[in-house]
Amino acid sequence: MNTLIAISGLGIICLVLEVLNLRKVLVPIIIAALLAILGLTAIEYYFAQSFLDLDSGMVETTTYSLGFSMLFIILAIFLIAMSPRFYQEQKTKIADYVSLKLFLLAGAVAMVSFGNMAMFFLGLEVLSIAVYVLAASNVKDLRSNEAGLKYFIMGAFASSFVLFGIAMIYGATGTFDINSLYILSSTVSMPVWFNIGFVMICIGMLFKASIFPFHFWAPDVYEGSPTLTTAMMSTLVKVAAIGALFKLVSTMSGMITPAYQTVIVVLSILTMTVANITGLRQTNIKRMMAFSGISHAGFMIMTLLAVTSSANAVLYYAAAYSLAGIAAFAIILSVCEGKGNEDISNFYGLARRQPLLATILTFAMLSMAGIPIFAGFFAKLFVFEQMLEINQLVLVIFGVVNSIIAVYYYLGVVNVMIVKTNDEKKVKSPYAYRIVAVLAILMNIALGLFPDIIMGTPL
Repeated sequence: MNTLIAISGLGIICLVLEVLNLRKVLVPIIIAALLAILGLTAIEYYFAQSFLDLDSGMVETTTYSLGFSMLFIILAIFLIAMSPRFYQEQKTKIADYVSLKLFLLAGAVAMVSFGNMAMFFLGLEVLSIAVYVLAASNVKDLRSNEAGLKYFIMGAFASSFVLFGIAMIYGATGTFDINSLYILSSTVSMPVWFNIGFVMICIGMLFKASIFPFHFWAPDVYEGSPTLTTAMMSTLVKVAAIGALFKLVSTMSGMITPAYQTVIVVLSILTMTVANITGLRQTNIKRMMAFSGISHAGFMIMTLLAVTSSANAVLYYAAAYSLAGIAAFAIILSVCEGKGNEDISNFYGLARRQPLLATILTFAMLSMAGIPIFAGFFAKLFVFEQMLEINQLVLVIFGVVNSIIAVYYYLGVVNVMIVKTNDEKKVKSPYAYRIVAVLAILMNIALGLFPDIIMGTPL
């Protein structure tokens, strides 16, 4: 609750700074405040010490919610740090963009901290509305307008499923409280409305997480949105959806039947396979990253089969994937700045033109491919261990096969940076992008070398 209140207040402070015409110091002040909030949240996470006891029935503070909240804050710091450079031609609107990211962050925290289904839906909508605006924020670009409209239509459609599902669950139980729902779903024979409501909420969240067959909007929206917004959707928004879905399923764990498990297994296999096979043929790196994100979502939903024991695994996977994604998008922003497109041909010969950028992007691709020593390898290892413990060998086999398929297009990017040639001069890399890329990939490697940072604290 403390984290949620602090972030929401910071969003309002951001708007006040704009009114006071302090936009030149706005981003440093916001980043410093987010670092302070991150420190306070980390103290609560590792030492179980809350500075103010503000929890209520609407929000509950657990190690799970605190762990995801810290990840969200770190990702938001990176995204906001890149904002001044990305919006350099729209300096008068920087406060609008930063405040939207802060309110989006507040929505993401609410989605994993909810103690009441009403708070969950409120967080979902706060996050979604902010992303709709940011996706269509480049008003002079038809691709951005198209992406914003597509995302709004599909997002509103998914939200309607979630809302109707919550209404049905309330009609069946008479409560929004998740602790009561946990008890009722585990011990009482529930009416059919409860089952339908649970299924509708899951469908809505599968849309948000871009799980097959609800993934078809993602490549077009990712490609058309401003690249910084795409980076945010691919990392912060996606892991928020996965984290919230995991908590929802945990809340109603009594609904985990053999039929439910079969559906999750099928969706996971299809999501990984369809995304990776389609990703092989992409020439636009933003579309390739979209299919990569869909594939990783397929890996992450495996944890829904073992919600009682895989909370650490899903948080670790979310951290490993999103940090590699932030590093990759920081390089994409550097290389494609001013080009008007994000075609892979922009990366030809990057190893000779800008070795540092090529090295970081190579590391990010290797992590997402699941190569040691990067956190991406251990993320898949931990998830596979959980699946083997519940005898889901077939799912592990498909996961390994899809990891091998994905290596082809990840290393394809590395290949063109080394083998192909480009007549352009040395890439000018903004300091903000370089610093974010270096820090993100170093954090990814640190997670790979010291997995107990996350895995050592029971969630």
